Amino acid sequence: MAVTDILPSRPAAGVRGVPNLAVVGATGAVGREFLQVLETRGFPRSGLRLLASPRSAGRRLPCGDAQVVVEALADDSFAGIDVALFSAGSAIARQFVPRAVAAGAVVIDNSSAFRMDPAVPLVVPEINPEAIRRHRGIIANPNCVAIIAGMALWPIHRRNPIRRMIMSTYQSASGGGAAAMAELTEATEAFLAGQPYAPRVLPHPYAFNLFSHNTPVDPASGFNGEEIKVMNETRKIFGAPGLRISVTCVRVPVLRAHSMALTVECDRPIDPETARAWLAEAPGLRVVDDPAANHFPMPVEASGQDEVLVGRIRRDVSDPTGHSVALFVAGDQLLKGAALNAVQIAERLLP
Repeated sequence: MAVTDILPSRPAAGVRGVPNLAVVGATGAVGREFLQVLETRGFPRSGLRLLASPRSAGRRLPCGDAQVVVEALADDSFAGIDVALFSAGSAIARQFVPRAVAAGAVVIDNSSAFRMDPAVPLVVPEINPEAIRRHRGIIANPNCVAIIAGMALWPIHRRNPIRRMIMSTYQSASGGGAAAMAELTEATEAFLAGQPYAPRVLPHPYAFNLFSHNTPVDPASGFNGEEIKVMNETRKIFGAPGLRISVTCVRVPVLRAHSMALTVECDRPIDPETARAWLAEAPGLRVVDDPAANHFPMPVEASGQDEVLVGRIRRDVSDPTGHSVALFVAGDQLLKGAALNAVQIAERLLP
């Protein structure tokens, strides 16, 4: 079933009443984070259905004071569901998202399956909440890097449009899911014990090492899949198809928060003090910028936090025109980079 075959021809309505929820991929790292965020934010619901692969069926997951039994994902899993949060990979999304929409659910999908579809809004609520109103049954949750970087870039872009950006990322194991996080822990323990450890999830040794993001490299451009996603998705979220972006994505041995070095060139001159003031008043951001103490955003402090940390705000001295500033950002990949952003979208659907 093709998505275009079941999407309505006009924007769909919001959710009426208290929604019945489904979480697809409930046993994964992001799925578990969905459950925690739903509880922490007190998201209203009339019911909760947890869905995963058949091998996970029968497991019980805590959700508030209750233990909810995980069900095997099937074609008929979405009867009576109003909102479905998907975090199960692109292949599963392509197969089951159309079925969920056909059953009447609004889907918020964390995979890359529909992000660049012109009919599907790609949303960060602090940046383009108006796009939610255009949904036709599917809303895409962006790539984690695009979300976290966008949170720090948008307060600048909306006042002094960015015309060029250069980004280098330092991406945590959580971006590769629970299995990659476990591999980092096991590899580190083995390294410290002087024991060999053969990587199973990632292509290179992870403990005390870093390497280019493990998505395939496009031979024509030289950019890998993650980098291409970030460039394309940032343009779509910002509504700036001509935005010039260059990205280098690297995996680093950190468990769950991504960090990024950003250099941006704006239409008009910009100074660090102005950029800092714009960032300080932006929702979902916290400025961590103390040169005297050499204290700037760190993944250890961003982990477990809803806010994205931004600092190291300084003039780009390679640009004599004064149009450029440099920043450093850290944000929890499982929270604002995934589950929290999706739940914030779902909150916008409530009456």
